[in-house]
Amino acid sequence: MPVPDGDHPPGRLGIDLGTQSVRALLADPAGRVLGRGSAPLPGRRPSAGRHEQDPEDWWTAVRTAVRAALDGTGGTPVRGVAVCSTSGTVLLAGPSGEPLTAGLMYDDGRAAAEAAEAQAAGAELWDRLGVRIQPSWALAKALWLVRRHAPPPGARLLHQADLVTGRLIGGTAATDSSHALKTGYDLHAGRWPDEVFDALGLDGTLLPDVVGPGTVLGEVCTAAAAATGIPAGTPVIAGMTDGCASQLGSGALRVGRWNSVLGTTLVLKGVTAAPVRDPAGVMYSHRSPDGTWLPGGASSVGAGVLPGDRDRLAALDTAAAAFEPSTAVAYPLVSRGERFPFLAPEAVGFVLGEPSGEADRHAALIQGVALVERLALSYVQALGAPVEGPVTFTGGAARSAYWCRLRADVLGRTARIPEHADAALGMAILAAYGTAAPDPGSSLADIAESMVRIRATVEPRPGRFDRFAVPYRRLLDELERRGWLPAEVAAHARAHDR
Repeated sequence: MPVPDGDHPPGRLGIDLGTQSVRALLADPAGRVLGRGSAPLPGRRPSAGRHEQDPEDWWTAVRTAVRAALDGTGGTPVRGVAVCSTSGTVLLAGPSGEPLTAGLMYDDGRAAAEAAEAQAAGAELWDRLGVRIQPSWALAKALWLVRRHAPPPGARLLHQADLVTGRLIGGTAATDSSHALKTGYDLHAGRWPDEVFDALGLDGTLLPDVVGPGTVLGEVCTAAAAATGIPAGTPVIAGMTDGCASQLGSGALRVGRWNSVLGTTLVLKGVTAAPVRDPAGVMYSHRSPDGTWLPGGASSVGAGVLPGDRDRLAALDTAAAAFEPSTAVAYPLVSRGERFPFLAPEAVGFVLGEPSGEADRHAALIQGVALVERLALSYVQALGAPVEGPVTFTGGAARSAYWCRLRADVLGRTARIPEHADAALGMAILAAYGTAAPDPGSSLADIAESMVRIRATVEPRPGRFDRFAVPYRRLLDELERRGWLPAEVAAHARAHDR
């Protein structure tokens, strides 16, 4: 039954299944956060490519986080709930959804042989879709799991979010096309590639049904209501991966808009009317609930190269302002290997020149991240993707006012910084979209813009874009000289750097 509004405006609940914790957020139609909750996940530390979690821990943490989010909201009605999770995290489950294996996490890399096999078996399809099967992808992990655990009759492959949505509705839940992408789902044809699965010996009956994000999967059942505090009958909406959820939470959902997420590493995600085909396979597109496409790529540069002491970072930011640009040029890789805007598994970080001191070195590192960000935007333009209007900054680095200003200068673009930009808010937005009455004012972009509250807008300072042209060219030259950056990509970046 529908939940009555009473005297309170309705809220939508977003649940984010992260790596270290589960987060829940209840937001009203104006984006006001009515309640938050979180619960830690006791996952095993990754080692030698191995990273697992107990799926029952996900449900336990969901119960705790959701109850905390709903506690003290004064009876605010919950009109919908959506769940996101880490991309590529899967497990085998029994017919009733009971876990049969550990959850292989998004960065578990043990399925390298299976990834190569899957890539070869579906090479023509993957090329058409513009993707490349990697060891961390769910399709490779599915093969790894079924070859080591004989699935009983009725067994199913579940993505991380599927386990939780199934518990919420008290039955078998379809998965969404966003989570299904890395399991080999053909977003263009809207089907599982049975011919590829047959070649791999993968039983297609293990795969769940697939629906579009924003689809109503069912309603919160009585048992889940008692466990979580979500009212029975609340619609459960098909979610998306955490990266897509964060993009929804940024509000950057109109064609040509881009969200740059800077945390430990850098992720760039945008909106296009048609899918972006990348022959290099470093960028691939999700399908948005509204029919547009969400291309994106993840670099291995980021704030992970900086010290973790916030007070120390704030002092270094202040001192770095005297070095614009730095006397050195840095390529600040967090770990070996680059994924975007070029593919170079052998890449390592470097610094050209000798910084004059600690502040200059800090300036080189944060400017280096911004220069790679500038190259990433050039790369998506080279692929034919529109880049219009402001760029939205989210992620932990958005807390640094200096770094946001510097990035706006280096990119030569206006930056928007939301008040609350996280995956849980993105799922609250998707829940609002999935439960909205069909009218012209209920587009995904409209709903997101009404719920995402912009904390600050940063304009690039005159002349600063050109000031960073010389270090940008030095970085391009060095990346190309080392054989990591393809010559045609470097040439485009130089020719179109205004």
